[in-house]
Amino acid sequence: MINKNNKAVLITIGDELLIGQTIDTNSAWIAQALNKIGIAVLQRIAVGDESQAIQEALDAAIAKAKFVFITGGLGPTADDITKPLLCNYFKGSLIRNKEVEEHITAIFTKRNRPILERNLKQADVPDNCKVLFNQLGTAPGMWFEKDHSIIIALPGVPFEMMGIVTNEVLPKLKKLVTDHFIIHETVITAGQGESFLAEKLIAFENKIPTDIKLAYLPSPGIVKLRLTGQSTNQAALQQKILTFKEELIYLLKDSIVALEDKTLDKIVSESLSNNHLTIGLAESCTGGYIAHLLTQHVGASQLLKGSLVCYQNEIKQRILGISAEDINTYGVYSETIATKMAYAAKELLGASIGIGISGKLSEDPIQSEIATGTIFISVVTNKHQIHQKILSLYDRERNKEVAAQAALLLIWKIIQKELA
Repeated sequence: MINKNNKAVLITIGDELLIGQTIDTNSAWIAQALNKIGIAVLQRIAVGDESQAIQEALDAAIAKAKFVFITGGLGPTADDITKPLLCNYFKGSLIRNKEVEEHITAIFTKRNRPILERNLKQADVPDNCKVLFNQLGTAPGMWFEKDHSIIIALPGVPFEMMGIVTNEVLPKLKKLVTDHFIIHETVITAGQGESFLAEKLIAFENKIPTDIKLAYLPSPGIVKLRLTGQSTNQAALQQKILTFKEELIYLLKDSIVALEDKTLDKIVSESLSNNHLTIGLAESCTGGYIAHLLTQHVGASQLLKGSLVCYQNEIKQRILGISAEDINTYGVYSETIATKMAYAAKELLGASIGIGISGKLSEDPIQSEIATGTIFISVVTNKHQIHQKILSLYDRERNKEVAAQAALLLIWKIIQKELA
């Protein structure tokens, strides 16, 4: 008999997922939440709004996992087929849940909107499920049990799903999973690709026991290294993983930028804040994207002075004070112009650090000798300058992301120079 304990399968439902119209963020969030309480996700499955496909996915999931999560298809329209399908699958009958009905009525009354019968039908739930109350919406979640598995159906709207999982599901699961722990420890490196890191870590990887795994997770500008272990002894597992993490830190000390799982923009934001530094941006090719990344974090108003999106040469001249002669002499795609942009941003915005970035994201007739994907970045302070020319051979959107991440890494590097 298959051991299903502490294992989960996630099923997302919706044609929009299969055609790429909607990106599945629900599974990623649920997987992270389950890992924290010791439940390992075996599989993530996306199926369309088709009864047979959903039933086959359910059969397969229940056969291998103790916990099966379903998201999507619980709305009030004809294409939301999950609830009647589950009612039939678990051989139940739909009944009206008065608490949910009152909740739906209160929502529409508060918004001064008419209540349609199709809205009230969302209060109809299978009589053999436990209702998972949805404080943030009208579609309740449902908890079923079959063949020693627990099946949890949730609405596909992300914030509603998160609310139900946080308030209703996790407290129940924590009482059921008390003897299994999953621990992750992460270090973040920059400056070396994953293949170079792997070469450096050959001997280290040979020493890792079978109950611990090392994963390489590359993204623009950085590589995350994650150690993962599972055990019934939390304290012993934590100590073992930390021992290997300390050795990893020692081996890669010249490349490490963070000792926990964070985005590069979060790392930079914290470095600026912790050292009372401010930043001013002059963005051309990234169009304000670097500022967007930095302003995702609490406290951004204390560290980001502003971003000057100077896309056209006229604006570089009028706002930043860069002369037409310099642009004609050096070319707008050049280290010289990026550096002038950085100093102008620093001075105009009164920041500790100035950043200038200019590049050719996609094919255009300007400076035909410059390859598409060439980006110039300059970061300056009163004492230091750092410059980088990168060549990003992707599409326009990806080139913009690569440019922004490269700029963030240069900001982190110049902060280290300031502190040295």
